[in-house]
Amino acid sequence: MKKLLFTLLICSFPLMCFAQKEQIKIAKLKYNGGGDWYANKTALPNLAEFCNNEINTNIDLNDQVVDVSSPELFDYSYLYLTGHGNIVFSSQDAENLRNYLIAGGFLHIDDNYGLDQFIRLEMKKVFPELEFIELPHDHPIYHQKFKFKDGLPKIHEHDKKPPQGFGLIYDGKLVCFYSYESDLGNGWEDQRIHKDPQDVRLKALRMGANIIAYAFTQG
Repeated sequence: MKKLLFTLLICSFPLMCFAQKEQIKIAKLKYNGGGDWYANKTALPNLAEFCNNEINTNIDLNDQVVDVSSPELFDYSYLYLTGHGNIVFSSQDAENLRNYLIAGGFLHIDDNYGLDQFIRLEMKKVFPELEFIELPHDHPIYHQKFKFKDGLPKIHEHDKKPPQGFGLIYDGKLVCFYSYESDLGNGWEDQRIHKDPQDVRLKALRMGANIIAYAFTQG
């Protein structure tokens, strides 16, 4: 926990955060329940490389994974949770994730289609007192280096629903961003996987960079 708090203390100053020599670690969150937490294999390395090139971060390019129950959670400044299916947090998982987020960590939940009905219930275990709220289009997360005046971009179509960005706000601070009906992570993947046009992938990567920048600096 001390390592996370130290990193986030530095990162309260954007230029210092992005210029620091020590590599920042981000990771995919592993969970139980049978859902494919391991989806979007190439997404985080591609996003990290884009951020290093475009917003001057120094993120480790390795595809790192951390279990939601692990004390190593606190080694990471940003956690990415995705999947299509079931997800289950034990009471220990929920407590560990809550402590991580209260300590200054950041969770990005990215619905890969089919996650919504499960993740909302499980996040209630983490923050029973909070509700997901839709973030307005003028929220700072949409206006870091890259401007998204219409909010979350649409990357993949599923149910002809608009993309929505939700948040959990604890003590006045956004601790969890939930991208719904967007499929950002698919847009971060190698182009050969989904064969998205380059302009679509660029939207996804730019929005991802905004989320990373916001997570590291809290807007």
